[in-house]
Amino acid sequence: MSLKVKLGLLAAGLMLSGCMQATTYEATNTQAFKPKDKELLAKIRYTNTPVAEPYRRAIVDYHRKEAAGSIVVDSDAHYLYYVLDGGKAIRYGITVGEEAMAWSGIAKVGAMTEWPAWHPTKSEIERLGVPTFVAAGPDNPMGSRAMYLYANGKDTLFRIHGTNQPEYIGASISSGCIRLTNEDAIDLYNRVKVGTIVVVLDPKKGDSPYKPQMALQGGGTYAAMQ
Repeated sequence: MSLKVKLGLLAAGLMLSGCMQATTYEATNTQAFKPKDKELLAKIRYTNTPVAEPYRRAIVDYHRKEAAGSIVVDSDAHYLYYVLDGGKAIRYGITVGEEAMAWSGIAKVGAMTEWPAWHPTKSEIERLGVPTFVAAGPDNPMGSRAMYLYANGKDTLFRIHGTNQPEYIGASISSGCIRLTNEDAIDLYNRVKVGTIVVVLDPKKGDSPYKPQMALQGGGTYAAMQ
């Protein structure tokens, strides 16, 4: 092996180790769950599929200039960032649907709800064959928390919320807004407040240094699921 190749491999190893050191995965803090959270999460009927490692909640280095306390959504990379001080952010893996991929801009959290009910839109009812109302609970597609995005004082109809389909974290599916695991939705909800700024990046405008799809076996774009 030539010296040039050895030096190249050494540099690549150092870069990889640097990236690994810059990512600190966070375990779910069940102590932050409310009694209702523990009760309803114990009653789930969906399979609580573990999230692939690239989409696990983690504290990462973050170089964008958004203010601490704001949210940045990179739909292409399937990441949501909660910006911290000191060049760090909490990175959550997300599922996005066609609606979420089609919308970008700056919004604010205009309302917040724990264990929300679901009121499907007319198009969702027609397209998906769902009822006009789904009560709150562990199997509700809105999951454990919902944060409603408003722009110019109006509801955009886009939400950041939980999910009863954790197996699709890191993927795009046919319908839906910005979804996290129910556990991550609770964690994010506990950090934000009404008025929190949410920046949803334009397609192909994200600059995440991570390549999660390379590590997600079976990942990609899903269709047919809500």
